[in-house]
Amino acid sequence: MTELLPLNNSHLPVKLRLEDYLRLDDAGAFEEYRKTELIDGEIFFVNAQHRPHAVIKSRLHVALAAAMDVHGQGWEAIVEGSIAIPPHNSPEPDIAVTSEPEGKGLMPLDSIKLIIEVSDATLAFDTKRKLAMYARNGVPEYWVVDVNARVIHQMWAPEGETYREHRELAFGQAVSAATIISLTIDTAAIG
Repeated sequence: MTELLPLNNSHLPVKLRLEDYLRLDDAGAFEEYRKTELIDGEIFFVNAQHRPHAVIKSRLHVALAAAMDVHGQGWEAIVEGSIAIPPHNSPEPDIAVTSEPEGKGLMPLDSIKLIIEVSDATLAFDTKRKLAMYARNGVPEYWVVDVNARVIHQMWAPEGETYREHRELAFGQAVSAATIISLTIDTAAIG
């Protein structure tokens, strides 16, 4: 006997899975958009980066890479590398610290120690939607560099859709990673 289900009168969104997103990307579906991210099953176009954003990201990467060289624990800072966070996410953060920089495909989530987003026009998205996604998926530490307010929001200890620990540091202050022992970055040169 066939069970009758009630008629659905409302629109139900469908979340795109990571593997489907990658298939579409391989087929060239996003070529006209240049860069996209998959966040919670939705595809987002990534804006062009204007100079304040690009300069701060570049300088922060240089400072972080120099500190990582001194630190010497096998971590590497990657700029704009996509991360696989199944089943519905493939963000492309400004900087990601990973233990697996080499290889094919997306960086695996379990290799990620720190994610940094530089925000000039995307602060609300980075501090709400992306923060919830990163915390929910166990990213150990997350920094949002607020270009306009000239502060770094440093978060760690993910719990649910937030981080239990948080501090705010002004540009020019040293930032010590909470999850990578003895990693400190001087931010005086970032802007």
